[in-house]
Amino acid sequence: MYNFNFFMPTKVLFGAGRLNDLHNERLPGKKALITIGGQSVKKFGYLERLENQLDMAGVAHLLFEGIRPNPTRQNVMDGTKAVRENGCDFVIALGGGSIMDCTKCIALMAANDGDIWDYSLSETGGKKTPANPAIPIICITTSAGTASEVDIAAVISDDEADEKTGIFFPSMFPVISVVDCDLMMSVPPKYTAYQGMDAFFHASETVVNTKVHPMAEMFALKTVELVAKYLPRAVKDGNDKEARGFMALANTFAGYYMMCTSAHTIEHTMGSFHPDLVHGAGLIMTAHAYYNFFAERKAAEEPMMKMAKAMGVENPTSGKDFINALDKLIAVIGCGDLKMSDAGITYDELNLYPAKLHEVLGGDTSADPLTLSDEDYLTIYQNAWR
Repeated sequence: MYNFNFFMPTKVLFGAGRLNDLHNERLPGKKALITIGGQSVKKFGYLERLENQLDMAGVAHLLFEGIRPNPTRQNVMDGTKAVRENGCDFVIALGGGSIMDCTKCIALMAANDGDIWDYSLSETGGKKTPANPAIPIICITTSAGTASEVDIAAVISDDEADEKTGIFFPSMFPVISVVDCDLMMSVPPKYTAYQGMDAFFHASETVVNTKVHPMAEMFALKTVELVAKYLPRAVKDGNDKEARGFMALANTFAGYYMMCTSAHTIEHTMGSFHPDLVHGAGLIMTAHAYYNFFAERKAAEEPMMKMAKAMGVENPTSGKDFINALDKLIAVIGCGDLKMSDAGITYDELNLYPAKLHEVLGGDTSADPLTLSDEDYLTIYQNAWR
């Protein structure tokens, strides 16, 4: 039998309109710092809806704006300062993965000394264990992609060190998360595609992971099935409420047991050098080369055939069936022409990536179907480049 742990302390309010129920919950404090990125949550009325819920619950609130799409250590420390100076006792993230990631780190630093990079596991990170748990966190996701609302992980960038790293401690689990697809209807098609494929790759990396077990595979294969079926619809028509709802479900399922491989590390390395690169776009750019590397070597035949079947292939016979289904999905959502060169990545620059890959943290590099050398990583990058 398999041995595994499953710990999910986050209460999830799932479904269309569930933000309206937040005021009925027992909120974890008396004054909240609400964190946002750009202006879309104001434009579409999401912030006002949240503020009304807090007013109904008798909770004071303060707004912290300007978190970057790839959040930085400076974003974290500025938010931490806002928490402390204004006497906030919990935080609420309203936005996508970047907002939630940054907010979880703000919550951690609100209760601990030093800088967030003191707790980073990257090459220049301090690799410390925090003395105190994070202050309580509520996440209200406006995207279906990262599943940051149901996990402990956060990805933060340090532009000076050219590092993009993971920070994760058990206290960074949100106490309450709202997954309300009504808040996702306004996401443009391009970003719907990027976010949806991030959820897909969380699942596909889990399925091919050498350490996968039935609990993780159950969530992951259902995610693969849902994304393959509903992401094209959500991209084609952002007002398709059924498609948005099932993409929200796929995102949450993927987050319930996420076991990333080096595929995420490969993208995080790219993002370390190019902080404006959208995470999901970077994953799409390298996906064919990454999975095909294993398919050509027949290193993950059974898991890839399982995913091909989940994607609608009736009688898959090899890992190549999954590669073909993946390529078709990427094409139908309008991402078949994504190029690394369009993101400013040069072919010569790829030579820097294998060494950098070991300095950042985005996945377990021992979890790949084959043990990859630096030469293998470079081959994958080069095969992906165009």
